[in-house]
Amino acid sequence: MIEDDGNKTNENEVGKPMETMDAKDDLTNRQGHPIYDNQSSRTVGNRGPVTLENYPFLEKITHFDRERIPERVVHARGAGAHGFFEAYGTCGDEPIAKFTRAKLFQEKGKRTPMFVRFSTVIHGGTSPETLRDPRGFATKFYTDDGNWDLVGNNLPVFFIRDAIKFPDVIHSLKPDPVTNRQDAQRIMDFMSLTPESMHMLTFLFSPRGIPQDYRHQDGFGVNTYKWFNKEGEGVLVKYHWKTKQGIKSLTQAQASEIQATNFNHATQDLFESIERGDYPEWEFCVQIMSDDEHPELDFDPLDDTKTW
Repeated sequence: MIEDDGNKTNENEVGKPMETMDAKDDLTNRQGHPIYDNQSSRTVGNRGPVTLENYPFLEKITHFDRERIPERVVHARGAGAHGFFEAYGTCGDEPIAKFTRAKLFQEKGKRTPMFVRFSTVIHGGTSPETLRDPRGFATKFYTDDGNWDLVGNNLPVFFIRDAIKFPDVIHSLKPDPVTNRQDAQRIMDFMSLTPESMHMLTFLFSPRGIPQDYRHQDGFGVNTYKWFNKEGEGVLVKYHWKTKQGIKSLTQAQASEIQATNFNHATQDLFESIERGDYPEWEFCVQIMSDDEHPELDFDPLDDTKTW
């Protein structure tokens, strides 16, 4: 017989089942879905093998396997910031519910937390931010229904329309593995054999190819997406982030001058503007097209090398 010494035990330590502890409410997976137990694997019977249906286990182990990650092939150099998205509740003069049922857009003034990461593309994580290069413009919305990732660039089109060519276009733009320098012959060899890349090259070698910093540039979803309303009716959309700071670019001479003294000027500018309360803003805009045949167009609306 165990005598009661009058001391109370902590329910969360010994008296309350682990899966009902309040801490579970704060534990989510990569998509923002709640995880109720990350300490037990699902198996086939008490002694059976772990099932592939056990997503929390697979995510936890794959995350552990990749805790030390080599530098990514593209978009290694970047800077990010937290912020929020505030909905208008309309698209033009019409209720946005006519086009989409996504909750984050419906209510005027509704704020959704989000994160944005700006980046260069081709060079490494310690490379200058003054190079002529597309800029990544990747956003993550922490919505009521889970996390929504919308990736993009600061230019509205891309080099290729067929994803199988992606390794080839990146290899052409990367430094030569022998000389460790970008080679114009390698670049133009690929581009000349890929005529759809000319549109992107035109943007890249325009003033927008070297933005002054991350705040003074637009963002584009580049690809074509699809919205559905509550009735199941769909439309095609393209996403655009329009900077409220205005578009500003650097000349090649200005970029070279900055690069001589500061590899991190765009990251520094973003950090310092936020520190002083001068928060950068972008207006989120969409182009909308009906999802049917368009004989009036001489291109495919799904082609990411074209603008609408």
